Amino acid sequence: MSTSTAFGQSTVLGYPRIGANRELKNAVEAYWAGRIDADHLEKTAAGLRAEVWRTLANARLDAIPSNTFSYYDHMLDTAVAVGAIPGRFARLGLSPLDTYFAMARGVDAEPALELTKWFDTNYHYLVPEIGPDTVFTANPTKALREYTEARELGITTRPVLVGPGTFLLLAKGNDPFARLDDLVEAYAGILTALAQVGVAWVQLDEPAYVVDRSPAEIDALHRAYTRLGEIAPRPRIFVATYFGELGDALPALLDTPVEAIGLDLVAGPGNLDRLAAAGPLRGKTIVAGLVDGRNIWRSDLRAAVAAGATVTALADHIAVSTSCSLLHLPVDLAVETHLDPDLHARLAFARQKVDEVVLLGRALRDRTAHLPAPLPPAPTKWRHDDVRGRLAALRPADRQRGDYANRAAAQQQRLELPELPTTTIGSFPQTAELRKVRAAYRAGTLDDADYRSRMRAEVEHVIRLQEELGLDVLVHGEPERNDMVQYFGEQLDGFAATEHGWVQSYGSRCVRPPIIYGDVARKAPMTVEWSIYAQSLTSKPVKGMLTGPVTILAWSFVRTDQPLSDTADQVALALRDECHDLEAAGIRVIQVDEPALRETLPLRRADQNAYLDWAVGAFRLATSGVADDTQIHTHLCYSEFGEVINAIAALDADVTSIEASRSKMEVLDDLAAIGYCRGVGPGVWDIHSPRVPSRDEVVEALVRAGAVVPAPRLWVNPDCGLKTRGYPEVETSLRHLVAAAAEVRQN
Repeated sequence: MSTSTAFGQSTVLGYPRIGANRELKNAVEAYWAGRIDADHLEKTAAGLRAEVWRTLANARLDAIPSNTFSYYDHMLDTAVAVGAIPGRFARLGLSPLDTYFAMARGVDAEPALELTKWFDTNYHYLVPEIGPDTVFTANPTKALREYTEARELGITTRPVLVGPGTFLLLAKGNDPFARLDDLVEAYAGILTALAQVGVAWVQLDEPAYVVDRSPAEIDALHRAYTRLGEIAPRPRIFVATYFGELGDALPALLDTPVEAIGLDLVAGPGNLDRLAAAGPLRGKTIVAGLVDGRNIWRSDLRAAVAAGATVTALADHIAVSTSCSLLHLPVDLAVETHLDPDLHARLAFARQKVDEVVLLGRALRDRTAHLPAPLPPAPTKWRHDDVRGRLAALRPADRQRGDYANRAAAQQQRLELPELPTTTIGSFPQTAELRKVRAAYRAGTLDDADYRSRMRAEVEHVIRLQEELGLDVLVHGEPERNDMVQYFGEQLDGFAATEHGWVQSYGSRCVRPPIIYGDVARKAPMTVEWSIYAQSLTSKPVKGMLTGPVTILAWSFVRTDQPLSDTADQVALALRDECHDLEAAGIRVIQVDEPALRETLPLRRADQNAYLDWAVGAFRLATSGVADDTQIHTHLCYSEFGEVINAIAALDADVTSIEASRSKMEVLDDLAAIGYCRGVGPGVWDIHSPRVPSRDEVVEALVRAGAVVPAPRLWVNPDCGLKTRGYPEVETSLRHLVAAAAEVRQN
């Protein structure tokens, strides 16, 4: 982007920061393990930043963002930029980098900041803590450094920060907006510092305003940008919104001095109507999000040009962009050489989305760009008529189980569990040796017999360890699984797996979402063999472990040619068959995880009931084919659950385990408020932190939970699966968990 007043014709709101081969993950984890120092880590980070800027410049993108890199999370970066570092971390006496990681991961002395989902995505952000003692101060160091690095490469960039409205709306505190004026002055200091080094434009992200907002919250947005618009000198301000329709916040923003406003025209097509109703937009640039930044399907460029032409008629200047940051996509389709050609031709990853943006910018500027022809209909080989027939024949009774009280009695008679039964969520540590074994098997250097022998040895190790620790309901540890969604996608028709399609989930955690491109059908049992083997090793119940239909959709790239509800029910039928086979094999407890239930909730209230109806219906379709004495568990984590608390009850699971440790059991009050009367396992150990909880901490958590949930319905478990942790901390933490449960039982 030039330093002139013009914004440019094409841009993106952000780009993947993990590296094409997850270089950032490897470097950060090496730093945490003490294998490299801070200088080595920063050198790797600088190389990744430079690679992104060169990629975007070589693609001939007009306006290039910077300060989108993060060692862990962009909300945490913004907290540091405005001085919102809680005193409990500032007092640790650590270096700035280690203070940053302490906030993200926790240390022995202090638990980490809360972690929750970024709107309706699978990305997790760290929740800032704002209190009366928070002293907001401008810290532009990171934004200045990255802008300078890019300029030294001959690339002029646009620094990006989370905007003040979204920062406060997502923060934790009694009344964060009471601190609005103080926070805005910190932003003013950052903008002034950026202007002094020649920054022409700055991007402030305000996605929180595509959610239903009160007049007071919209007024706060107006006040913030009116004040920032008064600063001199300052860069020109681009307020980026995404994930939906801006609604009543749009006229409020248009009434401020900001020079550019970004609108998501993929997830929020109604933004066009609101823009037209606003009248002539003199002096404003509209950055039109015409290319989907959330899904991997190629854009319909002809339809995008038509939408862009509508914006052109309304605004003084238009720039084409992605609908949101490309953070949510894999880096480059070019390396995926094994995909079905029919599928490959329909895909676009982050690098290809940039090309689409540039092409659209040219098409709107001079009408000379050659737009590709629309794709033909999907191949008939992707269709399963038998699955479609089963869906058409479904009845309401297929989504119903018997009365819960009768089920609970039958299950207790069959399982004979103590009060406060102890269990884990599913996975056990995925050691380097396990990953090597799976890689060798995939590469064909380890035969099937040796692979299964090694996996069975790990299952036996996990079972024996749980018996020795004294857990009541066991798991097989999932050593054969690469990921809780990808594992199932690789065994179902209608799914494709990538080889290098990594996407950041949080911090150094990356996932490879599968692609749902056709009708979903189960080819064969997916988990039964491993569950049978694990159960043969012990007299204690071993849970069968499945991922629920909503989560499989949420953590995949999903086809867009049919309603999500139809795809969810297709997945649910496959899981229903799996539940039936597990039950027939003697598995007495089946856990069907739905951590994405809240994540996928539409951002606008008007759209939520329809979603919850089909989401709950899909879960019940998957789990309602078993007998009363088979206990169905589900697991939910890392979201604000108050908004879907009635839907959690409607799932009708016998036991629900739920993340609760970082939020200090807040969700239990929501459950109590609706009279929830089924089994509950509030997490008592935050597994996303390397901290080992003491027995006393777990006792305290259980006592707090026991004040809301009667002991006969209270379960004891960690927040989530244990795959990212190491065995030493797992063993110690689980000993404390079991000992704490025994102590509370006695009291």
